[in-house]
Amino acid sequence: MDDSDSNSTGHKFERLVEIMARLRAPGGCPWDREQSFDSIKPYTLEETYEVLDAIDARDWRGLAEELGDYMLQAVFYAQMAAEQGRFTIDDSLDAINAKLIRRHPHVFGDGEADTPAAVKKRWDEIKAEEKAARGEAPKPLLEGVPRSAPALVEAQQIASKAAAVGFDWDNVEQVFDKMREELDELAGARASGVQDHVEGELGDLLFVMVNIARFLKVDPEQALRKTNAKFRRRFGFVEDRLRERGRSPRDSNIEEMEDLWQKAKQSS
Repeated sequence: MDDSDSNSTGHKFERLVEIMARLRAPGGCPWDREQSFDSIKPYTLEETYEVLDAIDARDWRGLAEELGDYMLQAVFYAQMAAEQGRFTIDDSLDAINAKLIRRHPHVFGDGEADTPAAVKKRWDEIKAEEKAARGEAPKPLLEGVPRSAPALVEAQQIASKAAAVGFDWDNVEQVFDKMREELDELAGARASGVQDHVEGELGDLLFVMVNIARFLKVDPEQALRKTNAKFRRRFGFVEDRLRERGRSPRDSNIEEMEDLWQKAKQSS
């Protein structure tokens, strides 16, 4: 193999697959060898969020590294599947390559789709045709939304799928009216003192907020992540200023911290 082959993307990917196989082989890494599909799932979720963090921070060097960790997850699962004789990473690559070509006839064939909406519509049609060809019975509309997704993501997908078949408000003002209705119901639940009732009404309110985000074309998961990051920065500012005064938040009071919080807002 010449230098050009050893530096190719394909060779580097093959090297990753080989390393993973070596780690899982007899005499390999004890930790890697003891892992299972279920034990790796939390790491997959963790790596996904680290990719999102790098994107939010526009940390391109960090993103390159995090994407490597993210790809490792796929290779890890495929290696375990290969050991059990279920499938290999080649099968996964063949599947996604074929799917992308099949579902983009406007690029790889003679199909037409001039807008993102038209592409999405044709994608869904082809997906339905594929399931019919496999003899799969139609599933309930919401069956395709993974229950393991973060709750905000799950709510967003549920609401979008229901809206796509006409189960929706006419405009965002109606959703704001629903939000005010849910706020009143939450207040009533709080007054009742029944915690399960409070939890249920709070969940209803959060679901309506997800729908407001949908109407406003905002990703609620990303919006909340950015607000979390903003709170971290501002509270860090408060802690830093208190530390300069020889104190911590526990030694301070709400008036002092609120004053510093306002300064943090002005500086960011």
